[in-house]
Amino acid sequence: MEREYLISKWLDNDLNNQELEAFKKLEDYDDLVKLSNSVKTFKAPDFDSSKELDRVLKTIQSTKKQSSWVKPFLRVAAILAICFSLYYYTTTIDTTITTEMAEKTTIELPDASTVSLNAKSFLAYNKKSWKNERHVELDGEAFFKVEKGSTFNVITKAGTVTVFGTQFNIKQRDHFFEVICYEGVVGVTFNSQLTKLKVGDSFLIIDGKKIAKEKENSPTPSWLNNESQFKSMPYKEVISEFERQYGVTIIANNIDTKQLFTGSFSHNNMNIALQSITLPLHVTYSKNNHTIILKRD
Repeated sequence: MEREYLISKWLDNDLNNQELEAFKKLEDYDDLVKLSNSVKTFKAPDFDSSKELDRVLKTIQSTKKQSSWVKPFLRVAAILAICFSLYYYTTTIDTTITTEMAEKTTIELPDASTVSLNAKSFLAYNKKSWKNERHVELDGEAFFKVEKGSTFNVITKAGTVTVFGTQFNIKQRDHFFEVICYEGVVGVTFNSQLTKLKVGDSFLIIDGKKIAKEKENSPTPSWLNNESQFKSMPYKEVISEFERQYGVTIIANNIDTKQLFTGSFSHNNMNIALQSITLPLHVTYSKNNHTIILKRD
């Protein structure tokens, strides 16, 4: 059946069943139905099917002509939009590094500065904005070797550390914030107050209180050599660090965890490490899988 004949009868609502099936098989059937629905609103009382047929056919032809360039254009526009979105996402999202229990890692920043992350720590920075702003976010403990250049900021929950080119260690844990300068000068902003540290100087806050410390004589933090050292530190900090280095849980219900501890433990042998943190305080222990229970003698 001729296409124009079917469309004309369809507009006059005069299609039989056979003609209706043939009409539905037309390639532009969907377009005709959409156009018809929009036309019905403006249909005059005296409906002229011939004039309406001419108008519909012209509209369809116009639509087809447009589609020859509109559809490819829309495809290209969609691809460009996706590419732009991917570019924006990949260049603005932060690079993040996370270490788990008993894990350490060292990374190189875009300016060749290096950061060594201790166990159970998090670091984030943005590569795209690095040339303009050398900012990193830290949650945990890290040792920094910063190349000379623009201001370098380490942002933590407890405070911000600002340097230009130096080596320093930051430890930010629950209720614990410590910065030690190993080279150059470090600025520590805590509660809106700036403190400048020179080589060997420390800045320590425990439970919101500033603690005075002796001069640091070591060239680097002990944990880089798989050992944790403590000088007059609350025992709870020793326990927490032990848990991070060995991936265990320590129960110390009957132990005074506020007492001060001076000593160290190795990260390479848990049994020897346990003796290192218990014998000086006359504490015994028992192990059950990944749980260690401390007891007073």
